[in-house]
Amino acid sequence: MWNRLPSDLLANIFSFLSPDSLARAKTACRYWRNCANSYPLSTAASMVRHHQAWSLPMLKIARTNPAVGVVILGPAQHGPSLHFRVYVAGGMSEAPRGAATYEPTMEVYDSEDDEWRIVGPVPVEFAVRLTVWTPNESVYSKGVLYWMTSARAYSIMGFEIRSNKWQELSVHMADKLEFATLAQLNGRLTLVGGTSGGDACVWELDERHAWCLKEKMPVELTRRILGGKASWATTKCVRGDGAICLYRDLASGMAVWREVGERGRWEWFWVEGCCSIKGKRVQNLPIKGVLIHPNLAPSCAFSKQR
Repeated sequence: MWNRLPSDLLANIFSFLSPDSLARAKTACRYWRNCANSYPLSTAASMVRHHQAWSLPMLKIARTNPAVGVVILGPAQHGPSLHFRVYVAGGMSEAPRGAATYEPTMEVYDSEDDEWRIVGPVPVEFAVRLTVWTPNESVYSKGVLYWMTSARAYSIMGFEIRSNKWQELSVHMADKLEFATLAQLNGRLTLVGGTSGGDACVWELDERHAWCLKEKMPVELTRRILGGKASWATTKCVRGDGAICLYRDLASGMAVWREVGERGRWEWFWVEGCCSIKGKRVQNLPIKGVLIHPNLAPSCAFSKQR
């Protein structure tokens, strides 16, 4: 379905993506890359919606499908824009005689220098897993960029920015989770996942690098989101500012765990699915992601209670 969307519509969708999501989208396939490059005004709007417009130079080493992470460092020294860095790891690059190989390097773009530089190597095993088995966006927490990988069992690749060193973190119940997503809550790395026949849970990484159970989805919401099925395999997770959303398809509804009030209290809510548009029933389809228009942000799912 996604490769049959008209290019102008696809470019408009791209304009709502964050910079790291847009970079990943452009490496998904040739059609998406050509579409993004053919509509520079639409895709540039992505950076405008996310604080600024910016055109990045070419990478030092051309690569496809890398892991991408963006770190906002604060206000820029000159002008009203932000100082940020874009990190690109792994991906496929050209090898001698026209072949392709996994690229074992990390590049970083600094908005104040306006250039890419290679900051160090990526272990070959990490490069493979970041290229092939990293479906989710990165999460930045306490000086480390993290990516979830799903090769065999779930695991987490981490890049410590100050030391340019790679690390691997274990995932709680990694071989039993049917879905897993990383998030950042209150400055801590957070894991959201669900097991076969079990609950969806939220774990938090403590100072000893141990996972601690933070929250379980209430039983009644578990029943509603699973719809009588025993598997979490098709469950999607979207994280936002002060909210974590779990859903399956267009009509089944969404379980939302969000911050309420001003004392850091979190509660679960249920948001009904979309069964009709303007009175017409819509086909219930599995959905790849959630696209939230900025004008819809102050909705019941995301607005904070005063």
